[in-house]
Amino acid sequence: MYDLIIIGGGVAAFSAALYAGRFHLKTLVLGKNPGGALVTTDDISNYPGFKNITGMDLFDRIKGHAEDYAIEHLARKVVRVERGEGCFEVSSKDETYKTKAIIFATGAGFRKLDVPGELEFAGKGAHHCALCDGILYKDKIIAVVGGSDSAAKEALLLSQYGKKVYIIYRKTAIRAEPVTRERIKQNEKIEIINNTDVLEIKGETFVDSVILSKPYKGSTELKLDALFVQIGQVPVSDLAKSIGVETNEKGEIIISRDSETNVAGVFGCGDVVDSKFKQAITGAAEGVVAAHSAYQYVSNL
Repeated sequence: MYDLIIIGGGVAAFSAALYAGRFHLKTLVLGKNPGGALVTTDDISNYPGFKNITGMDLFDRIKGHAEDYAIEHLARKVVRVERGEGCFEVSSKDETYKTKAIIFATGAGFRKLDVPGELEFAGKGAHHCALCDGILYKDKIIAVVGGSDSAAKEALLLSQYGKKVYIIYRKTAIRAEPVTRERIKQNEKIEIINNTDVLEIKGETFVDSVILSKPYKGSTELKLDALFVQIGQVPVSDLAKSIGVETNEKGEIIISRDSETNVAGVFGCGDVVDSKFKQAITGAAEGVVAAHSAYQYVSNL
């Protein structure tokens, strides 16, 4: 019987684990892909205490700090969560673990365009992660779909590889932070195509063009070698829903200021919850609060 099981493997999960260890809770972290979305980020310059650090380096520091305490970590995918008698039961493919409390730090997955060609060319020119796959397109023409700060940062990273990078965004102006927008403006390789959607991804074996919703320089077909989709995320909340945890219309877990859900003994943090501002630092803070709330819950049983 564990005091606490943390489901997830990113910065929120291991920040929670760090504090759970400090509170002397018998803690198990279950997450198949350690690092989560953070490790796909090349340059982090807004995490307090680090002027510049890669996502992987920051995650390794947080995980290493958590492992200084007596926590357990298994790189296993959780397939089922159930309410047991006086506890919760958390199952991987081969094992079931019992716990008094749970923290969901399951994060979010990439949202898809859902256009013809996206599935067919996945990994063959259609991607989501510039840090993972950008190097494949050295001196090529690349496009990023999306207008968020994350999309703009993907374009900046891709400009280190490609000879030309387009940002294709459906609204009038990208929504990146001012610092990021200025970097985009100063980068001669990057061009923004506003008020435009991608309707189709085309090619033979690999991507060679996309079809746009309106003409660009006289044509609705834009020739390129790769398309990186950055149009938001979908919260991974199905496990939480399966035990009655309430979510909002986006599927995000609804939490209180103390990271509590509507189910006693169940807490949430990170990209899977309904916080409006999602950053590594806010996920870490929510994880710490969730661990403290879990400690108080377990202590009162």
